[in-house]
Order: sequence, then C-alpha cells, then structure tokens
Amino acid sequence: MTVLVSQVNRLRKLKRPVVGVGCASIGDTSAAFSAHCASAGGNLGNIYAFYKGFKMCHELGLVDRIPRLVYAQAANANPLYLYYKSGWNDFKPVKASTTFASAIQIGDPVSIDRAVYALKNSNGIVEEATEEELMDAMAQADSTGMFICPHTGVALTALIKLRNSGVIGAGDRTVVFSTAHGLKFTQSKVDYHSKEIPDMACRFANPPVQVKADFGSVMDVLVKYLGDKAPKH
Repeated sequence: MTVLVSQVNRLRKLKRPVVGVGCASIGDTSAAFSAHCASAGGNLGNIYAFYKGFKMCHELGLVDRIPRLVYAQAANANPLYLYYKSGWNDFKPVKASTTFASAIQIGDPVSIDRAVYALKNSNGIVEEATEEELMDAMAQADSTGMFICPHTGVALTALIKLRNSGVIGAGDRTVVFSTAHGLKFTQSKVDYHSKEIPDMACRFANPPVQVKADFGSVMDVLVKYLGDKAPKH
C-alpha cells in the first residue's frame, strides 16, 4: 500500500488531475500501475479530477489501464454511498450529521453527476465509514508512524473493508490518498486516545502521559518507555 498526499501546494495551480498523473509516475508505468485508488470525499469533485488525470495518462500511452477507483464517505454524510447501493437508481440528498471528517460533512454534493461518471467508467466502488471505524483506522495508521487526518481514516476504512471482503487481493497495489496532516485534528486524536468520545470503544487508544513542560521531564519518560520496550536477555 502506498499513501500519497493529494495537496502539493506548488502543483495546486494545475488542479487535481495532477494527482492522477503523479500516481501513474510511481514505479514503472504499466503492469505495476495501481489496481485500486481509494479516496474520501464529500462534494465529490476530487474523484472526477483523479479519473481525468488517470484518463489523460491512458490516452497518452503512459499506462495501459485505469485503476479501479474507490470512493469513501462518512456514514454521517453518505448520499453517494446510498445512491451506489441503490444501483444508481435514485439519488437523494441527505441531511449530514456531525462527523470527525468535517470537510466531507456534505449531504447534497455539487459534483454528483461527474463523480458517478468517473465511478461508472472505472468500475468504481463506494464505501462508507462509521465514526468509530474512521477513528480506529486513523489510530491504526498513526501507530505505524503516520499522523493522518480523520478523512484519510475514512479512505483507510474502505481499504480495510474491501481487503477483508476479498475485493482487494493480498497482492494488489493500492494507493490511498491522504487528505491532510493530523496536526489539523489534534483534539479529536487526544479525545480518542483519552477514551473521552461518548459511545466509542477507542480500541486502539494509546493513552497520553502528562509530563512537565521541560526537556528533562520529557526525556525521562521516553527513556523509561524505551527501556520497558527493550528486549530482555
């Protein structure tokens, strides 16, 4: 699995299709091209832009196929997911409820038609993530050294679900678009790891340790922690 950051400031003037071009340029450009690309969305403009970038690469002969696009929504704001589950038969806006993935808290997306076009033309999949699922996924990712946002937790939840169901195979190359840095969402992380979110088990919590605001105190805690983790001979 490769996690990419979609917002590269110096390339933003080229608009989002550049993300698809960037994905096509990692590794070799043909057989190793990703089988699946997963992203979270609310207003739905980015999935079409990603598709447009991949389509451009395909037309230029840089890749021999377009990856299967996976779009994930928070269950508290999931009109595209419900539309997908209906077989694309009946789109209905929803009243979005509060979600930790606040940037995709959108119940009536502007770019619904373009998103559906992109998904249909890439044999795409739509998944959803509950608040507990997205926060658990965020915590699991952070435990590997990443520091992701709740929106990326939504995309990772889709990856986990599709891997568990066998839709994504063990050997499939999958790109997950990381939406933002976790430093923008520190309070939700503190609440999760402190187990202070109502009705949430916080299964992967790593409880914070209160330390005096000086270098020596921080180092004492780290030395003790690393000493406890060291293998015993």
